[in-house]
Amino acid sequence: MIDPLRNQNIIFDMIGKRQYFTLHAPRQTGKTTLLHELAHRLNKEGNYISVVFSVESAGYRSITEEIANFKIINSLYQACEFFLPKKFLAPKPVITKKYSLQDYLNKWATAQTKPIVLLLDEIDSLYDDVLVSVLRQLRNGFQIRPERFPSTVALVGLRDVREYKTKVRPSEASLGSGSPFNIKAKSILLGTFTKEEIAELYSQHTKDTGQIFSKEVVDRIYELTGGQPWLVNAIASEIIVEILKEDFTKKITLEYVESAKENLIQRRDTHLDSLIDKLKESRVNKVISAVINGDLVDFNTYNDDILYCRDLGIVSETNPVQISNEIYREIIPRVLTDPFQAAIGDEGKRVWYINPDGKLDMDKLLKAFQIY
Repeated sequence: MIDPLRNQNIIFDMIGKRQYFTLHAPRQTGKTTLLHELAHRLNKEGNYISVVFSVESAGYRSITEEIANFKIINSLYQACEFFLPKKFLAPKPVITKKYSLQDYLNKWATAQTKPIVLLLDEIDSLYDDVLVSVLRQLRNGFQIRPERFPSTVALVGLRDVREYKTKVRPSEASLGSGSPFNIKAKSILLGTFTKEEIAELYSQHTKDTGQIFSKEVVDRIYELTGGQPWLVNAIASEIIVEILKEDFTKKITLEYVESAKENLIQRRDTHLDSLIDKLKESRVNKVISAVINGDLVDFNTYNDDILYCRDLGIVSETNPVQISNEIYREIIPRVLTDPFQAAIGDEGKRVWYINPDGKLDMDKLLKAFQIY
């Protein structure tokens, strides 16, 4: 693996300045790995007390604020047992109606001699009043940090804080300009792998086995994946484990890369399945349809739908807006046109324009079009 904290001096800068920030990236890009590495490193260096915990246990619509508070506090307490020695543990949770996350964090921070760095994962799994309540409690404690509240809080999820308003009832206006987390200093988007980082990652395999990923293979994988970390790993795994059956004497060729790509698309592993699920959202579908059809749409950088799709890693971070990598560019149109393909009819009636090798017979197609 590559050091998840490479090029992340901004995070250490935020912690040094006792700032609160958000960290967001699409699924399976290494957020949780980064958080665990960060917490362990801070604890090892000894200047901070740091814990990563998920608030996902409170992430359903029917939950009350009272129950959500307790679930979140309990998740934090359990995480402390994993990350910290006994003397730094948060207090054991107490079940009372008035006991809030804010009170709990206040009690913990007051009892410690070191500043606390709190890393909240899956923050955008929370809904409605629970989300607003958590953000407000963190904001309320901001003024009394670091002696009586965590010195730094990072909210981590798929989306930037500007998107949290989509998880709140339309009547809840407080997530507009007067956001309950308006103390945020920075919003950090985790980037994809560069071509050099892919080469560095694969060189570790070469060091272990002697099997080489040539420059042309690395270049092609970068073209296919755009550096998306899950895809970069999945392509390599498909080639080495599934296609070559871990025979490290065999050469990795471009043909194997193309086969691996097609296998991933056909199989639709978890990552690609979650991508497909996002296409059902109207705001994502609207942007993707515009990109594919070449429709005129407001591609201003302040367009929320574009920014949302960029946060999800579906479209490029630069203009012109396009689907972010070749694998996505293949699978997304396949999914969107699936109903049309199913309606075309019996394959036997269509084979006149397909050659024996499965490719289109362009001469026949063009002549048929001329007649038409």
